[in-house]
Amino acid sequence: MVIYVKLTKEEKRLAREFVKKNNSSLSKAMKKSFFEKIEEEYDIAIADSALKEHEKNPITISHEEVKRTLDL
Repeated sequence: MVIYVKLTKEEKRLAREFVKKNNSSLSKAMKKSFFEKIEEEYDIAIADSALKEHEKNPITISHEEVKRTLDL
């Protein structure tokens, strides 16, 4: 798949400096950033969901209780 991204002169300069400094290519850097953003948003969605579940039933256990339960 080929994707075209339109950059301003300043964005293009900044991107070239970044990939040169990180010994990468623009394609690799953009792909990495894109998928890191997807992963970050997915993690946030999971955390939000877990928080909502916890707010429905806010029971917690201490670290010590977990260790006792697991016989650690």
